[in-house]
Amino acid sequence: MTHEATSPPPEDDDSVPISVRLGTVVPPEDPEDWTRPLTWVAALGMLAAPIVAFAWFWLDPPHDTGVLLPGTVLVAAVLVLGGVATGVTQIGGVRAFAGTLGAALFAALATIIVGAAMAGQRQIGAASPMLAHAFVAAAAGLVGALASSIVAPAVANAASRPGRMVLPGGIGLVVAAVVAGLLA
Repeated sequence: MTHEATSPPPEDDDSVPISVRLGTVVPPEDPEDWTRPLTWVAALGMLAAPIVAFAWFWLDPPHDTGVLLPGTVLVAAVLVLGGVATGVTQIGGVRAFAGTLGAALFAALATIIVGAAMAGQRQIGAASPMLAHAFVAAAAGLVGALASSIVAPAVANAASRPGRMVLPGGIGLVVAAVVAGLLA
């Protein structure tokens, strides 16, 4: 007579997820949950300047490249504030720096793409007014956002998220306005 070793039925092992124990593997939750308000703030922060540029170029396109227009300054300001709003959604100084600058880089590139796409005429040797103003706004906003991102880590641990925007946003707006004046 042979003695077969029978093992007791496996007990539930808490280290193995219930979905695996039942034979159904459930994918992990999406790390970027679009139902969270801060995700929308970050997305809007990256897209605000291109949207404002599109609206400006569609409703009242610029016709001159030699003058600094209010729309140029507005797009630069929105680019700075969008970058700062995105940086405020991050936790910690390094992430606030990277979030602010990364959002501004994306917004600057998208703003220039909007200017190039909406420029009806193609000129050799000179840029169209839309592309020229998009470039000035993007460059000024990007330099302003760089100044904001340098200041953002200093206020990243403040209790109030809107309060974290005040200092970086103010410095970025001043720098963007000065740079826009120099580039025009």
